[in-house]
Amino acid sequence: MHDKPVLLLDINILLDVFYKREPFYELSARVLSMIEAGQVIGFVASHSLPTLFYIVKKNQTNKIANNVISNLLQILKVAAVDQATIEQALRLDYNDFEDAIQMSSALQCKADYLITRNAKDFQPPLIPVMSPVEFLAIANLKY
Repeated sequence: MHDKPVLLLDINILLDVFYKREPFYELSARVLSMIEAGQVIGFVASHSLPTLFYIVKKNQTNKIANNVISNLLQILKVAAVDQATIEQALRLDYNDFEDAIQMSSALQCKADYLITRNAKDFQPPLIPVMSPVEFLAIANLKY
């Protein structure tokens, strides 16, 4: 068990920060800042990294995409997506297989919370699924 809360960040949180997507940027950046400051432990599912790289490279350059991933790896841990993770995801009754993999990855890394802007996509939630604003509200009370 961890002494700090463990978060798995959905890729939309990372894209909010990288692209400064409004009105989501500030709250998503605050969650990432809490991870960077060591207040909470942050994970990203391994399968999110090539997707993030692809999106950044498509709009920027290979070098920028490399830097984005390298910088994220300085503050986030990677939740493995292995055969057991995929098999568990297949058993979840989610509309989107990628969301099922996110949830299974969160379970695999023993996350306390899955942070996303699309909580409705993670039904039924196997751990608490929260938006950045919801997590920040409880973080201020608990941590």
